[in-house]
Amino acid sequence: MACSLPNASPMRAARSASVLAAVLAGLLCATPWQRLSAQQDPNPDAPRPRQIAPAMSWVYADWLTRPERQREEQPDRLVNSLDIQPGATVVDLGAGVGYFTWRLARKVGRAGKVIAVDIQQEMLDMLAVNLRERGIENVETVLATPQDPRLPQAAVDLVLLVDVYHELAHPALTLAHISRSLKPTGRLVVVEYRKGQPGVNIHPLHKMSVAEVRSEIEPAGFDLVEVLEFLPSQHVIIFTPAGG
Repeated sequence: MACSLPNASPMRAARSASVLAAVLAGLLCATPWQRLSAQQDPNPDAPRPRQIAPAMSWVYADWLTRPERQREEQPDRLVNSLDIQPGATVVDLGAGVGYFTWRLARKVGRAGKVIAVDIQQEMLDMLAVNLRERGIENVETVLATPQDPRLPQAAVDLVLLVDVYHELAHPALTLAHISRSLKPTGRLVVVEYRKGQPGVNIHPLHKMSVAEVRSEIEPAGFDLVEVLEFLPSQHVIIFTPAGG
């Protein structure tokens, strides 16, 4: 979930103590936006040690359903491009409020299942509301930890991370869990904003080049399948378990 400038409205619920604590936590996300330089990288495709981006607080969840996202990220086109079969088990890792979860749930159908994973219970609570409003019942929610996404082993057809990988606090640990969760024919799909692309109001910490993604994911036991570049500002990078 790529962080943006904190222009989203406050949460509607008047949970004063928890909201105050969450706002303070949210500043961990907002502060880098305000103080880090947005200078363009002169060689964005070169892999190098990467600074992990701060995770976006649930306080700014409105950003995840902004009207512009439909145009900017084309979620329906993305989901349709992945050739997800009815009856599949799909993980939405870093699901947030369920922007992709409900689309995936409709794609796999009643015989399939989506496992929606997030490290913030507040996000999962909002996701549950979004699913109820759409009458969707084939989603299992999982409250994860930064170290463990709590996935079933050898049971998953596809793991999708949209604007999430760059925020994983422990990417190597998470990739190990993902590897164990996938079937031999399963796929890992990483969607990230293109590093160095001008005109995109996303902080550089929330962008990655294909080379950067590959340099971290392939050594973790994955093979690159293909890179799709049909989205306006994002790579779609697809992997399978090595030797699968």
